Amino acid sequence: MEAVPFFSGNAIAAVDAEGRLDLPPFVLDALRRGEGRRLFVGAHPSDPCLAAYAPERREGLYREVERERLQDGDDSAHARRARRAFGYVEESEWGSDGRITLPAMMRRKGAIGALALLVGAGPEVEIWSPERALAAGDPQLREMAAWRLEERETRR
Repeated sequence: MEAVPFFSGNAIAAVDAEGRLDLPPFVLDALRRGEGRRLFVGAHPSDPCLAAYAPERREGLYREVERERLQDGDDSAHARRARRAFGYVEESEWGSDGRITLPAMMRRKGAIGALALLVGAGPEVEIWSPERALAAGDPQLREMAAWRLEERETRR
């Protein structure tokens, strides 16, 4: 099994009309340790954001979905988890310039507009609409989003 990139940090990034954004250094550093230039972007399993991961993560994700199937024995719940984990995902390629295009369906799912808050979550990076992050039930996520938005405004 290959080492899975580990994402640790957070940043806000501008997203253009075509969905292109410059990946922040904490994401690029992790991805450059892996192989290839692909990134899978899909629906987060429980939060109203997106989850992105390198191809090396798929095997571990499969094991997690299978473990849950064996624990709960519910085939219909398993089918929903598997569809979310492997079907409701789009692949994108990041360029040597560190730029990626978020697929349109995923931007719509995550309500990603002109800005995206990227949050390291270990083997995945969460991609949040700043508005959704500010309204989230997690006070640390709200604080992080508010800080990054304020920081962005003061740099302008």
